[in-house]
Amino acid sequence: MRVKNFGVKFRRQHGIGRYVVDFFAPAVKLVIEVDGDSHGTEVAQKYDDERQKEIERLGLKVIRFTNEDVLQNMDGVLESIQRELQRQSLPL
Repeated sequence: MRVKNFGVKFRRQHGIGRYVVDFFAPAVKLVIEVDGDSHGTEVAQKYDDERQKEIERLGLKVIRFTNEDVLQNMDGVLESIQRELQRQSLPL
């Protein structure tokens, strides 16, 4: 599966409020974050949690993956993103 098959445009390194997110699809209000090793500390996790809550208060959905996920299981990552896009397109 290729990213272009999602049918949604993603912006890379996009500013949202005082933060820069890794990927943002404004049409579906979806943020994708890819966390490297530096996100593994307790301090970094607390910062990430606060940052995510602030972004979600803007009405955006945030999903996270680790660098390891992306490098070792790209198909799984893409399938997770596709599922989230499908979930968002379902009528309430």
